[in-house]
Amino acid sequence: MAKADITIRGREYSVACAPGQEARLTALSKNLDRRVRQIADAVGDIGEARLLLVAALALLDELDAAHKSAPADLSQQKAASSLSDAAARIEALAQRIEAGQ
Repeated sequence: MAKADITIRGREYSVACAPGQEARLTALSKNLDRRVRQIADAVGDIGEARLLLVAALALLDELDAAHKSAPADLSQQKAASSLSDAAARIEALAQRIEAGQ
């Protein structure tokens, strides 16, 4: 098992991960570190555990919102694709009708 060395608010952690995932985990930890620092700046130093808890809840809230909006975005894409396909079929039919006259 591989490991990634990450830093959150100046504290270093060694985290086990799947081989090849070290860079991804490091990038994610930088995002987490940025968010934890933003929260600490906004609410003050409420302790490492609470800061990580608030950051985790904020990230889960964003993930939940993204999951809820994804079906709407997907259905809009499907509708646009269907309309485009229908327009192409109508245009092809109009060309055949015009060619037959």
